[in-house]
Amino acid sequence: MKRFEKVFSQGTMDVVEIWVDTETGVNYLWHKCANAGGLTPLLDESGKPVVTKH
Repeated sequence: MKRFEKVFSQGTMDVVEIWVDTETGVNYLWHKCANAGGLTPLLDESGKPVVTKH
């Protein structure tokens, strides 16, 4: 089993993806534009990480 699973993808040049850590369930937001990108935990309205239960 892969540690991270891509559950959402949008765009080609300006890319937004959501990845889920299959061990912890924490969701991460990946944003890439041209040669730059960044990864951060996806947070809910209370500022807590979004967790997906498998």
